[in-house]
Amino acid sequence: MSSPSSLTPLERRASGWLASIVALRLFGLFLILPVFAIYGRELPGGDEAYLIGLAISIYGLTQGMFQLPFGAASDRFGRKPVIIAGLSVLVLGSVIAAMSTTITGVIVGRALQGAGAVSAAVSAFIADSTREEVRTKAMALVGGMVGITFAISLIGSPPLTAWIGLSGLFWVTAALSMCGIAVVAWVVPPAPLQPPPPESVRRGDVLFNPQLLRLNLGVFVLFICQTAIFVVVPRLLVEQGHLLPPRHWIVYAPVLVLSFAVMIPPMLLAERKGKTREVFLGAVALLFVAMLAAPFASSAALAGLVIFLLLFFIALNLLEALQPSLVSRLAPPHLKGFAMGVYNTTQAFGLFLGGILGGTLAKRFGDSAVFYVCAALTALWFVAAWSMKPPVSRHLA
Repeated sequence: MSSPSSLTPLERRASGWLASIVALRLFGLFLILPVFAIYGRELPGGDEAYLIGLAISIYGLTQGMFQLPFGAASDRFGRKPVIIAGLSVLVLGSVIAAMSTTITGVIVGRALQGAGAVSAAVSAFIADSTREEVRTKAMALVGGMVGITFAISLIGSPPLTAWIGLSGLFWVTAALSMCGIAVVAWVVPPAPLQPPPPESVRRGDVLFNPQLLRLNLGVFVLFICQTAIFVVVPRLLVEQGHLLPPRHWIVYAPVLVLSFAVMIPPMLLAERKGKTREVFLGAVALLFVAMLAAPFASSAALAGLVIFLLLFFIALNLLEALQPSLVSRLAPPHLKGFAMGVYNTTQAFGLFLGGILGGTLAKRFGDSAVFYVCAALTALWFVAAWSMKPPVSRHLA
C-alpha cells in the first residue's frame, strides 16, 4: 500500500504526462532565446534592435492576455479540449514564424505562439488529478521538467540552429506541440469528476481573495526578478567569470541539478509536517538574500556567480512548486481554471516587464541596480506574504 504522501500510479501518470506537455511546449520556445538575437538579424528588418526585442518579448505579452480566458474556458468546457485548442494555436504560430521571411512575420508568429496559453488549464488539470497532500510534489515535477528543459535548450540550441537554421527551430516547436496534442488526446487520463459548483461563489470572490492576491503578487515579482537578472547574468559570466557563451551550460547544468536536490527536503517538510507557511517565507527570504548579495558575489568572479545562481534557483524552484499548489488549494474546485488563469496572467506580465525593467536599469544605472531593485521588490513581497494563512485541507474542513 502506498504512503498517503506518495503519488498514486494514476496521479503519477497524469502529473508526468501533463508535465511533459509543458516541457514539450517550452522546449521549442526556449530554443529560440539563446540564438534569436544573433540569427534574427539575418532577416529583413532584423537590423532594428527594438524589433528583435519585440519578437522575443511579445510572446510574454500575448500569453498574459490569453491565460485568463483559456483558464476560465477550461472550467466551462473541460481541460482537455481547451489545452488541445491552445496547443493548436501554438502550432499555427510556429508554422507562420517558420515560413516567414521578414522579422515582421516572425513577430506575428511569436504573438500567436504566446496566445496558445495553456499553462493555467494544465495546472488546473494537475490539481484536478491529484490529492491536496501530494499536489506540491506534482507541481514540483512540472517545475523540475521545465528546469531540465531550459538547461537542455541552453546546451543544444546553438549547434541545432547551426544545423537546421532559425526557421528549423520553429518547425521543431510546431512538431513538439503536435506531439503534445496527441499526448493530451490519447495518453493523459481523464480527471476525476468535480462536484457541482455552489451558486454562492463567484469569480469576483476569487479575483479579490486576499490570500490569492498575495500569491499573484508573488509570482509577478518572482518572474520580474527571473527575467530581469538574466538580462545581466549571461554578460557577467563572460566579463566577470571569463566564460564564453557556448560554455555557460557548465554553470547552468550543475546549478540546476543541485538546486533541485536541495529543494526536496524543505518541500517534503512543507507537505508532511504542515510547514507550508514557514518554508514559503523562507524561500522568499532566501531570494531576497540572493539578490542583495548578488553585486558582491559577481565581483568574486565565477565562484561568486555560481553561489548566487545556486541560491536563486533553490528559492525559484521551491516557490514555483509551492505557489501554484497553494492557488489550486485555495480556489473553489469549480473555479480552479479561472484562479490559475489569473495567476498565470500575472506571471506572464512579470515575464514581459522583467526584461524591460532589467534592460533599462542596467543601461542607466548599471548591473548592480538590477539586483538591488529586485531585492526591494522581494522585500515588499515578504512583507505582504507574512500574514498568509496555509489552506485548510478540504477533506478535513
